Amino acid sequence: MPWPQTIEETGLKLEINSDLTISINGNDTQKRLQRASIDFLRRLSGRTGVFINEGFPLETSSATIQIYFEKVSNLTNESDESYTLEVNSKNVTLKALTDVGALRGLETLLQLTRQNTSESYFPGVSVVDAPRFVWRGLMIDVARHFQPTAVIKRNLKAMASLKMNIFHWHLSDDQGFRVESKVFPKLHEVASDGLYYTQEQIKEIVSYASSLGIRVIPEIDVPGHASAILTAYPELGSKDGYNYSIERFSGVFNPTLDPTSERTYQFLENLFTEIAPLFPDKYFHIGGDENEGKHWDESDRIQAFKDKNNLKTNHDLQTYFNIKLELILNRLGKKLMGWDEIMTPNMSKTAVIHAWRGENEGMENSGPAVIAAKKGFQTVLSNGYYIDRMLSVEHHYSIDPVGNAELTDLERIRILGGEATMWSELVTPLTIDSRIWPRTAAIAERFWSPKEVNDIENMKFRLKDVSNKLEELGLTHLISSTVILKNITNYQSIDALEVLVSICEPLKMYSRNKGGTEYKTFSPFTLFADACTSDAKAAVEFKKEVALFIKMHKASDSHTASKALMSYLRIWSANHTNFISIESNPKLKPLELMSENLSAISKLLETALVNQKISQIKYDALQQHLVVLEAPHADVELAIMAPINSLISYIEKHYLTTN
Repeated sequence: MPWPQTIEETGLKLEINSDLTISINGNDTQKRLQRASIDFLRRLSGRTGVFINEGFPLETSSATIQIYFEKVSNLTNESDESYTLEVNSKNVTLKALTDVGALRGLETLLQLTRQNTSESYFPGVSVVDAPRFVWRGLMIDVARHFQPTAVIKRNLKAMASLKMNIFHWHLSDDQGFRVESKVFPKLHEVASDGLYYTQEQIKEIVSYASSLGIRVIPEIDVPGHASAILTAYPELGSKDGYNYSIERFSGVFNPTLDPTSERTYQFLENLFTEIAPLFPDKYFHIGGDENEGKHWDESDRIQAFKDKNNLKTNHDLQTYFNIKLELILNRLGKKLMGWDEIMTPNMSKTAVIHAWRGENEGMENSGPAVIAAKKGFQTVLSNGYYIDRMLSVEHHYSIDPVGNAELTDLERIRILGGEATMWSELVTPLTIDSRIWPRTAAIAERFWSPKEVNDIENMKFRLKDVSNKLEELGLTHLISSTVILKNITNYQSIDALEVLVSICEPLKMYSRNKGGTEYKTFSPFTLFADACTSDAKAAVEFKKEVALFIKMHKASDSHTASKALMSYLRIWSANHTNFISIESNPKLKPLELMSENLSAISKLLETALVNQKISQIKYDALQQHLVVLEAPHADVELAIMAPINSLISYIEKHYLTTN
């Protein structure tokens, strides 16, 4: 994962033993392949248990793995990431035009690692591969909740393993400005709570990303989402005398830079002049989203400016602002990128539109990126890939950046690709990996693989293995749940809570923090909802078992529930006994009602299925428990409610008696 363009099996296999070696044939001036080859051997040894004698690339024509490339990639949209991979019984030949293409091929080879009872080996294959889109990104918001460099690095490592090539770094928002500025030191001294990246740390991250073939795109969000900037420099604000402060809640707020003042542009030009050289990539994201213009509307000075310059709406005023920013960035050798609010009739077509809004999601629809492309803009799609919304991997995988839109060749080229977006209102360094992975691996496949690679069940089958392999890289997406559950139980047994985690999912679409007021910057994110993830494992399996049971009954009136289905009900019916054996505490208390009613309803369902009958009294009890369980508890939803309802409907139809 992602699935290659073409892959053919030959029936051969190459044994992985202690004599395995790698050679690099090409001028590896960036040392990308040197580092990647050493890392490959370390990961291969760890995965197979083989003691590899030579852990460094060799200059020899007899190496087991021969890597050939022609030039070092300069990491742009035009960079070639294609490769071919041939594995036979004697050696591996990996060829690419660029060193980054070879990096992508090494990841494919590592994923091919197999074992039988006696040996580890690479299966014989012939692979021809190249990405479908040039822009395959992950955005991480470090403004709402700061993410240390270690978090960024481990996620960059994971991105590279899935052939992603863009790290979009959302560095400022109402809740904090996260870049050290030597020109405007109040930005990090006053507007960051002391949580920011030094310029040396930024250089380190950019260099590390480059070694993995990943570009880094910075985002400084203006003119809205500017509370932190204006806390440091209130004279740049649109409302005179306003008491600006770092925002502790989530949402859309009024503080906005003054687009009518030349000192605003002088500030941004000086700031961008300082920051831009830290990021070699030519793209620079200026945000531009969710500016409702309230402070603009309340300012007589700004209204007079609009009249004088024939700017009829706030959109016109923001376009005026964006055009001036584009000129500043152009002088710095940068290309302006912004969220799709910047797409107005007067905006220069040289701007890149980051499409995030719109209702048209799905492979059958055009979607907002297509609209931007048809209007003449280059564009990147994030609508449908908002992983912080806690939607299922199936949902994200079903969305294609192009859909079935009819595009000219030029319009198709304008759709650069897409980005998964990890907004951080509800995540900390402890939980962020579990919100990004493994779903983003499936999104990465949507960006790399041919459009026809869209079988959801096949993807889910492969994703289980990919998720485990991501843990090898140092991600905490699996272990973080255990850490949180131990905290909740005060380090008692977590068995009962693990049962609940397997069937509960965090509330979706921001309903966990409706209105942005339940959770603040320093609220606890070590609660039960933080231990739960999308696609609760047991819930997915239980749904399949219930559907199979109902389907099989149609073929046979005497059909009985499967052992797997009954096993789930027995586990859940007994679970509350384990739950109440944990010494109670305030973190555990919100789960008690759900646990109790889950056990009760599971026991009733189990009995009804065994006896193939249920009385009216017990059926009424089922309905009462159902009402309780359908309501949210502890900011989670019970992900088994749909199959539970199907099972109850089945029981009502076939087993309900008048006794």
